[in-house]
Amino acid sequence: MAKFYSSLTEIKSGLQRAEITVQDLVKNYLGEIKKNAHLNAFNEVFETEALAKAKEIDQRIQNGTAGKLAGMVIAIKDNICYKGHEVNASSKILKGFTSIYSSTIVERLLAQDAVIIGRCNCDEFAMGGSNENSFFGPVKNYADETRVSGGSSGGSAVAVQANMCHAAIGTDTGGSVRQPASFCGVIGFKPTYGRISRHGIIAYASSFDQVGPITRSVEDAALLYEVMAGSDEYDDTLAQREVESITINKEKPAPKKIAYLQEAISSPGVDTEVKDALVKYIDKLRAEGHTVKPIAFEQLDYMVPAYYILASAEASSNLARYDGVHYGFRSPSATDLQSTYKRSRSEGFGKEVKRRIMLGTFVLSAGYYDAYYAKAQKVRRLIREKTEEILNEYDFILIPTAPEPAFAIGAEEKDPVVTYLYDIFTVQASLSGVPAISLPVGNNTEGLPLGLQLLTKHFNEQQLLDFSEYFHKL
Repeated sequence: MAKFYSSLTEIKSGLQRAEITVQDLVKNYLGEIKKNAHLNAFNEVFETEALAKAKEIDQRIQNGTAGKLAGMVIAIKDNICYKGHEVNASSKILKGFTSIYSSTIVERLLAQDAVIIGRCNCDEFAMGGSNENSFFGPVKNYADETRVSGGSSGGSAVAVQANMCHAAIGTDTGGSVRQPASFCGVIGFKPTYGRISRHGIIAYASSFDQVGPITRSVEDAALLYEVMAGSDEYDDTLAQREVESITINKEKPAPKKIAYLQEAISSPGVDTEVKDALVKYIDKLRAEGHTVKPIAFEQLDYMVPAYYILASAEASSNLARYDGVHYGFRSPSATDLQSTYKRSRSEGFGKEVKRRIMLGTFVLSAGYYDAYYAKAQKVRRLIREKTEEILNEYDFILIPTAPEPAFAIGAEEKDPVVTYLYDIFTVQASLSGVPAISLPVGNNTEGLPLGLQLLTKHFNEQQLLDFSEYFHKL
């Protein structure tokens, strides 16, 4: 089995002592990918290309000209464009589509000598929390292959969990980096909305989508964030603020004020062992001298409905371009323009994507726009204001990442709303645009990983990552 490296620092130390080469690392990860192919984490592996790139980087390391990510072998989610490579968003409607340009983040990662080893399976168009909505089939959790990986960046999380790459890049719309990270026992970081360019990311809900890293160490999450973040002329939604150089402070932090949601402990819908993990960390933080207090969040019950109304409305608009005319799947049974649209979209999209397109089209329609979409926008503003109000008084909000650990693959779904409620703790950061990170806090009695989240103020990534480093080692 390939050696687990907890951080890039550890890899670089081995490279400097000539104990390993980047080519060795890539070969080891390729071996793990083959061994774990049944987990279905990858839609495509760039074997030849990754080995050639690794050889180049080994030469640069010898010459002293290597970038800051030299030695990091990463995987990217299958909704991130990489020039000359297929990108499908795990959907039949984009089968066979090759990207004609690279996303800004891919360009930035390659410029710093990261090796991209492949593209990872995900829920179709990033719509889902279990990675069961993929045209390529579900991703299995390495901790228990009968369980889901989480979603939508499930393949990215499992690739890191099963040591098939060192780190992976996902996208987080309503928790799609943080929730699979929690289910797989790794770190998932969603920066402030508008911190990382969305240029070249296949859109689901543009006012929510945010790229984020999945790693084993906080240090690596910080480094990937630093490389990917910053202004980009191709994305006007980016914040025009300098990105600070993140150096993780490994000293014990000064006492902090931390709020936790009372509902996370009192609600019968939260798994007992998830509650126990939260209480355990509250006690640890108090013992370390931090102030940890419960708060009530009156808008909690409105978060998931507001999120799904707004995200589905944006999805309806963004996915209108997949019509069977320009590119991607076109139904062979189409006979004229109208049947091309109808049949290509009906046959090309999966069940969950069609459900969200229809829901989004409904809430944007003339008779329902004010009753649903406009009202959800007002609720979003209230959630953001309440979150900011809490974070003006407290340094962090501490909550579970998910209400329970990874559930069984194929668990009978009587009502999709039940599945949507798994996002109850992740959508707050998405609706308010604040940064959030999911950190592993051990396993439950069945050996399934559990995660807790920390949220902080907009653009407060440095403090969040510093505290996460400390929290991760508590």
